[in-house]
Amino acid sequence: MRADDLANAKWRKSSYSGANNADCVEVADGIPGVIPVRDSKVPGRAITFSAGEWSRFVSALRRG
Repeated sequence: MRADDLANAKWRKSSYSGANNADCVEVADGIPGVIPVRDSKVPGRAITFSAGEWSRFVSALRRG
């Protein structure tokens, strides 16, 4: 996926991001086949996960 493919993505901040908005992880919804994730301080760079990879990642975080 190219960065310009995400140019119109609607990003949302993680509920675990700090209240001062300095350290924010953002996720874009509605992109077919992938879950894009980025650091709000570097909005031009994102990584993508498949739905299965994202689910396993989030489950591992919840387990600690």
